Amino acid sequence: MVLLRPLVLLLALVVSDLHCLPWFINVSESQGPGTILQSFSFNCSSHTPTLELLHVQPPTTFFNPPSLTRWQGIYVGKMTLSSSARLDALTVNHYELQLRFTCGNHVMEGPLSVDVQRDPGRIQCAGRFASPAGEIIQVPETVTPGTRLYTLLLPGQGAQMSITSAQDPPYFPGPFSINGQGWLQAPSQGLKGQAQKVFQLQILVTFGQGRSCCGMLTVKVLPAPSSQVSFLQQAQNITIPENLVPGSKVVQVQARGFNVRYEILSPVPCRLFSIGRVDGVVRTTSPLELAQAPDAAVTRLRVKAFERLRPWASAELDFRVDVQSVNRWPPRCTPALLVTQIPETTPVGTVLNTFTCTDPDSPGSTLDYQLLFHSPAGTASLCLQDRVLEVNATLDCDTPGACFHHAASILVLDSGQPLMTTEVPVLVMVTPVNEFSPACVPRTFRVREDAGPHALLGSVVGKDMDYPHDSIEYSTPGGSATFAVDRLSGEVRLLGPLDYELQKLHRLTVLLTDHSQDQDPTCHRSGSCTITIEVEDVNDHAPECEPPFQELTIHTHLGRSMEVTRVSCQVPQEPQRLAFSYSIVGGNSRSQFSLQGAVLVHNDLMLGPSWPEQPHTYELLIRVADAGPSTPHLSTTATVIVHLVPWRASTVATSTHRATVISMMTPLLVTDMEAFWQPEPWFVVVLTVTSALLLLALGWLLSRLLRGLAQVLQAPSKSTQALLLNSIQGTEGSVERFMEAPRMETPQAPSSVMSLHFDGRAQDPRTGRDYLFNTHTGARRWL
Repeated sequence: MVLLRPLVLLLALVVSDLHCLPWFINVSESQGPGTILQSFSFNCSSHTPTLELLHVQPPTTFFNPPSLTRWQGIYVGKMTLSSSARLDALTVNHYELQLRFTCGNHVMEGPLSVDVQRDPGRIQCAGRFASPAGEIIQVPETVTPGTRLYTLLLPGQGAQMSITSAQDPPYFPGPFSINGQGWLQAPSQGLKGQAQKVFQLQILVTFGQGRSCCGMLTVKVLPAPSSQVSFLQQAQNITIPENLVPGSKVVQVQARGFNVRYEILSPVPCRLFSIGRVDGVVRTTSPLELAQAPDAAVTRLRVKAFERLRPWASAELDFRVDVQSVNRWPPRCTPALLVTQIPETTPVGTVLNTFTCTDPDSPGSTLDYQLLFHSPAGTASLCLQDRVLEVNATLDCDTPGACFHHAASILVLDSGQPLMTTEVPVLVMVTPVNEFSPACVPRTFRVREDAGPHALLGSVVGKDMDYPHDSIEYSTPGGSATFAVDRLSGEVRLLGPLDYELQKLHRLTVLLTDHSQDQDPTCHRSGSCTITIEVEDVNDHAPECEPPFQELTIHTHLGRSMEVTRVSCQVPQEPQRLAFSYSIVGGNSRSQFSLQGAVLVHNDLMLGPSWPEQPHTYELLIRVADAGPSTPHLSTTATVIVHLVPWRASTVATSTHRATVISMMTPLLVTDMEAFWQPEPWFVVVLTVTSALLLLALGWLLSRLLRGLAQVLQAPSKSTQALLLNSIQGTEGSVERFMEAPRMETPQAPSSVMSLHFDGRAQDPRTGRDYLFNTHTGARRWL
């Protein structure tokens, strides 16, 4: 791919207009030297421009200095890859190039960002094997057949390898082989008799879809050693303490031979020990803590000694290193600190935590656990069963001071020498639980029906077994218009009027809700009870008589008593009240009438000349009062008009005529309709504006009329004007001396010539009008 993307940004520099704009390009890692990365055009007509590469981040020599050529009056610049360019997206995937373009006195700098993209089709072999010289290995002729001689570093997964060079006798003892893991193995016949021979193997690595790479591997066969290398000491077991610091000496091995070197053959890699290549001293390379590395307790080492110039001349030594435990660390526990909270309703036997402790010095050893109480001392609420902390007794927060914070500690002891201990702090907080619902005892309150607002009827006393016991709020479900319950005290008060006649008994449900009795502030319990309120009757309705007014005509008989009428009264609001007292309080001037209960009786027992012979009218007032036990006693008055006609011998017996006037008050609805006019809002606005304009016009006209009238009244005669002009000409120089003279207008013309003499002229500063004035009299004449 010569150019990843074409020119997308044309920078036109016309000397007077320079702009710095960034460029961004993508390039594949498979691009080689000479690849054009970016080209751009410049317009510089008056000078010879230059294009420079200032610097590259990160620094590299993969980019050539930019070229700048002239073509048809336009300068074309190009950025290319240098001959040393080897792009690798895995190594560096972004380069920042800073370019500078100069055209006369105008300079522009801008960045060029180069992003290296990964090329999935590009796979390379790694290591010296893929270099032009190839890889060279040396093997003794005594190597075991099939032994791994070399391992190829594969660039990816799923690669297939094969040896493409000829492997035929007599040059080869047998074919070398390579497996899927990249292992080059010795021929199955071995390499005996092939000393000093060199075998060149061309190896091809294929990755599928035609992608492959190749390399050269040269195998040099060395002759068998002529002398033996042997260790001076035999196999032995070495015991060391685990507290040796890294670099401590474990043992030194020595071998007989010429220029002997040492190395560890097993285990490989060896992370705990190392051996000096020259002196053969075995040292520790990392801490030997058995707790962190239990496999460090026993290590079997195989050490090889060989001559430096003849590596095939070697000997091996096996020995064992035992690491002994040292009691240096106290037990370590999980958790190292226990802070927990449990509700007071936690049942006995509930597991709070299980402690896991280990001895870093001796993993798997038995540890001893003890529970120590701190506060409250000697409490039996907790217990420790082996490593398990449990609840041992019932927890209760419903009495003052019973809800504790239990502070304790777990003491853990190991079995080493010296004895090491660890103490795990424990804090168990018992939280309250709202277990019980509040309750109250039903009560009965009595109240007079004439009790006033906010009258106290009584109090509801709630009880709650949870602590604190007085955390109760009172309310009435749905609300009540007649009664109210205080939210905190439970006092029941009267809100509205009572009426015994309408309702004698009220039942009020009071809801009790507790609070602040649980760890969760939103957890509430509620209860209720019914309060009975009995209304005591109060006599608050006067009796009413039907009819309240009667008019009767009776004919009396001498010496006889007769019933006139019966007064019928009742209390409509209390129809059950029937006990009334009756008395005549007015109109019974001759005591001819009496009451027998509710019956009005006329007593005609009078004899002699005082007996009336003419009809007579009596207007009786009868007071009717309730006579029950209720207080106060209320009364009403009924009016009875009796027309009394005396008996005569010639009078024909007639029946009593009773005229009853029933006063019935019938409501009369009077509808009074008043007509008015309500104009629209726009009409009101138009009317207001028109009125204002009319008033302004009238004012202006009136001011014009007044001004004209004043001018007519102030105009002097022609002779007087001539005299005034002569006087003005003689006194023009003295005008300014009398500017501050008092202003005074003369309403009437003077009677003499001297009085008409004005010796000064001035201009009114307020109106701007000129006027004449007399310096002696102060008279003024407007012009």
